[in-house]
Amino acid sequence: MKDLLLITPPFTQLNTPYPATAYIKGFLNKKQISSYQMDLGIEVILDLFSSEGLQKIFSIETDRQQISENSARILALKEDYIRTMDQVILFLQNQNPTLARQICSMNFLPEASRFNHLDDMEFAFGNMGMQDKAKHLATLYLEDLSDYIVENIDPDFGFSRYAERLGKSANSFDELYSKINAEETFIDHITLKILKEKLDLVQPKLVCFSVPFPGNLYSAFRCAKYIKDHYPQIKTAMGGGFPNTELRDLKDARVFEFFDFITLDDGELPLELVTAHVLNNELSEEAEFKRTFLLENGEVVYKNNSKRHDYKQSEIGTPDYSDLKLSQYISVIEVANPMHSLWSDGRWNKLTMAHGCYWGKCTFCDISLDYIKIYEPISAKILVDRMEELIQQTGETGFHFVDEAAPPALMREVALEILRRNLVVTWWTNIRFEKSFTRDLCFLLKLSGCIAVSGGLEVASDRLLKLIDKGVSVEQVARVTRHFTEAGIMVHAYLMYGYPTQTVQETVDSLEMVRQLFEMGVLQSGFWHQFAMTAHSPVGQNPQEFGVMPVLQEIHFANNDVDFIDKTGIDHGKFGFGLKKSLFNYMHGINFDLPLQEWFDFKIPRTTIHPDYIHDCLVNEEEFSFKANSKVIFTGNNALTNHIVKTKKGNSWNVTQLTFHLKTNIVKIELDQAKAQWLLEIISAYSIENPGKLTLQQLKNLYENNFEDFELFWFSKPVQQLKENGIILSL
Repeated sequence: MKDLLLITPPFTQLNTPYPATAYIKGFLNKKQISSYQMDLGIEVILDLFSSEGLQKIFSIETDRQQISENSARILALKEDYIRTMDQVILFLQNQNPTLARQICSMNFLPEASRFNHLDDMEFAFGNMGMQDKAKHLATLYLEDLSDYIVENIDPDFGFSRYAERLGKSANSFDELYSKINAEETFIDHITLKILKEKLDLVQPKLVCFSVPFPGNLYSAFRCAKYIKDHYPQIKTAMGGGFPNTELRDLKDARVFEFFDFITLDDGELPLELVTAHVLNNELSEEAEFKRTFLLENGEVVYKNNSKRHDYKQSEIGTPDYSDLKLSQYISVIEVANPMHSLWSDGRWNKLTMAHGCYWGKCTFCDISLDYIKIYEPISAKILVDRMEELIQQTGETGFHFVDEAAPPALMREVALEILRRNLVVTWWTNIRFEKSFTRDLCFLLKLSGCIAVSGGLEVASDRLLKLIDKGVSVEQVARVTRHFTEAGIMVHAYLMYGYPTQTVQETVDSLEMVRQLFEMGVLQSGFWHQFAMTAHSPVGQNPQEFGVMPVLQEIHFANNDVDFIDKTGIDHGKFGFGLKKSLFNYMHGINFDLPLQEWFDFKIPRTTIHPDYIHDCLVNEEEFSFKANSKVIFTGNNALTNHIVKTKKGNSWNVTQLTFHLKTNIVKIELDQAKAQWLLEIISAYSIENPGKLTLQQLKNLYENNFEDFELFWFSKPVQQLKENGIILSL
């Protein structure tokens, strides 16, 4: 028996649990509140996609005269699907790796329409290995079955969402309310069967649903209805990303037929207060709440009467992934996009470097909400402590830092702390393309295990980047992506089209910028999104300033995405296919020489961007500079010395050859004997393991206590070799 049951309702990710319940459980542990968590989504998927689940699916009668040719084919091959399913799931759970050879034989899995577009398989996966190719084929196999389910069983099904349309911009609760009270679907039966088993096992007093996305909303309500109908003594609560952004203007009392409490923003303190009232059965007018909706006298009320402050990030504890079926998540590869494979392939421990966004100005972003507005970093030491705890708890050394934008200075400190502790970890995160990401910082991040970053290039137009208040230019992005790429860190760019006042010419020029970035090899991955106006962004709050007219509706339920009329009158949606098709080619390193017109079936203007614009940005990178407050880090403390005598025109002198054995190469330099000895002592005293940091000015002072002209030494060819190979880093 537990006090709380924490549930992520269907569906989010297949490869790793959404972290919200793990964050909350870690906090509840510190408060000695007993809880059990479950990812209901993965449990439903595993029940559905099993030999037994498929037998139930195929036993449902269909009109064979009306179904599509694709569904008819799948039905004809049903025995092949049932026979292979359990082994394929084990393979995708990394428990049956030898099946990859069978899958790649192309005569093992039954194939339907998803397999019709495999022309680029060898190109996309030839260098990625058999396991990845097999994962992609197995993913197509599952997607074929998903298509069958959508057509014949449940039109709202999706692997990472369920009935998403009901949650998207649902200003009225009417349609969702009707769906919740309608007959249960096939997916509902599976969901509620598993829910009942867990309720009987845990016997909670409060069930908390974390609803991160619109695609989780319907299932959360369906489950809450089941609890109210069959376990009326159990209280229910909802929190998470969806209510945080969409339900801030909630008015419809019918919502509280299903939920007793809905909390907003950081959930720790609101949930602690709700839990106290539920466990103590105290719900009076004087009861304290933090950012909580509830029903009083038939009316929806918002209570925020607690004077207690939210917990600091350092106080909320380490996420706790216990109870979750970590070994049963399935890794899928839907498309040959390297960043998308990170999102869907492999198990990642989720952590946050800093709450909120340190920039907090982008005009398309929900910067008025606490999850963006309140910026609070965690110390590197606490963060790496949590990493070590999670490694012990989960056995996984991969980390995804889920920041809005990870701060460069904190990333540096985290990287140093990882290296000091000799941890072997793999990690990736989201960033802003700050000029702070120098070549040396990127190299340090790579040394610590960073494999990828994603960041917003958005519209790839300097005028629009200023209008967005992004704080970067295309030239700066080009240089920063080069630094990451040269360090061996993959770069993914979020791209946007259709921003208010964006012209057709600017869309074409943005595409040309993106083409050049890929052609120069400084971007490896990207994705185009069409601009969407949200109620909590500067554009949504002041649309007139951005040349758009909102289509206003009365709000009783959800309020986030806002329909609008762009005063330019441009149909930005028609550019979507061409932008995405061209990007697919560029990511594969092909068709850079095709005119941009070739990607569109309508007339577009010629680009005004010079064909060498990005090349020139990279060539014109800043020259050497002496920044006295830079921190100097020495990574190579394994130098071998060899004293030799050199002669020239009858003169001889002693020099020392220093040989640094790096992981992939050898660096040899020659220095005057005294300077070589001094450098070795400095490297030893201020190695990366030393928590103390030496500034460049302090290094200069130490040098000039013994020698003259530090700048001549610092910019000399031998020292440049050390800097170019990452033996000396200036951060």
